[in-house]
Amino acid sequence: MNESEQLKALRDRIDAIDDQIGKLISERAQCAQEVAEVKKSANPEEAAKSFYRPEREAQVLRKAMERNQGPLSNEEMARLFREIMSACLALEQPIKVAFLGPEGTFTQQAALKHFGHSAIALPFSAIDEVFREVEAGAVNYGVVPVENSTEGVVNHTLDNFMTSNLKICGEVELRIHQNLLISDVTHVKNISRIYSHSQSLAQCRKWLDAHYPNAERIAVSSNAEAAKRLKGEWNAAAIAGSMAAELYGLKVLAEKIEDEPDNSTRFLIIGTESVPPSGDDKTSLVVAMRNEPGALHNLLEPFHRHHIDLTRVESRPARTGAWTYVFFIDFSGHAKDVEVSEVLKEVSSRAADLKLLGSYPKAVL
Repeated sequence: MNESEQLKALRDRIDAIDDQIGKLISERAQCAQEVAEVKKSANPEEAAKSFYRPEREAQVLRKAMERNQGPLSNEEMARLFREIMSACLALEQPIKVAFLGPEGTFTQQAALKHFGHSAIALPFSAIDEVFREVEAGAVNYGVVPVENSTEGVVNHTLDNFMTSNLKICGEVELRIHQNLLISDVTHVKNISRIYSHSQSLAQCRKWLDAHYPNAERIAVSSNAEAAKRLKGEWNAAAIAGSMAAELYGLKVLAEKIEDEPDNSTRFLIIGTESVPPSGDDKTSLVVAMRNEPGALHNLLEPFHRHHIDLTRVESRPARTGAWTYVFFIDFSGHAKDVEVSEVLKEVSSRAADLKLLGSYPKAVL
């Protein structure tokens, strides 16, 4: 068999496989519609709220990764299944998601990574607005940044949790790659100012010192806002992600200019309902401790004794004089787990106040 015959045979085989894949996706979509009908029949009022099940989706994605035999990576396989589930869900009711905008931000990228491209993603200019939209029921979920591996926590997000009744329903981890962008009117040799969000400027500090030591660094509200400014300025560049470059028609002059190669940001999914256990979960809570000797030890000792893995402990100033220390705590496990339930009871008895922010599936992607 010559090369031409081999290629034809392989392409015929691919066509046959594609036909099978198409039929199976259609069959899966039909099953999803039947699930929705069963929910509507059982409880019409609650059906609309329960089409999207964070714990179920996490389980499906984990199984897709476990079954994967290559050559695609586990992450690529999970992303394919994410988009299939997103499209199937949209047949009944597309999910509306608020994110910290404008369009082209890493938060939008995180929203699409978590919910898929069939979700309706709506940009809002402030974290407070994202919380308000979810609380008002105008959207189903919100996506907000909470911490960066190099720059630390996003305090504004933590502060909103102190006054909001919303719950954490999931998390997204996004590898952050920063690019230097220019427009079609930029004079590359005359770049004298660089726009970006303050965190992005900080994440690229060493690179900027080496390549543009004399350029003015101007902090703006978001990387997308930085990208939008370039069209009318011949002597400016912006630091932003690839989504912003595509959205605003910009050219990537230099890619992956972040100082830390493992730079990543964690985002939280906020909603109104509690999430059942998925089998591999995380719990977040905020605890107010009295101003007394040994307060932090008393707070953390039950976690150590019950062998519960703490993934983050962050202190914030209290908003009232009654509480001196307020701690945000993330740990492995679900609030309905026996060991976790015992720890929460003990911590609650020692604290001035305890607020469970939510138990939710650990990030799969």
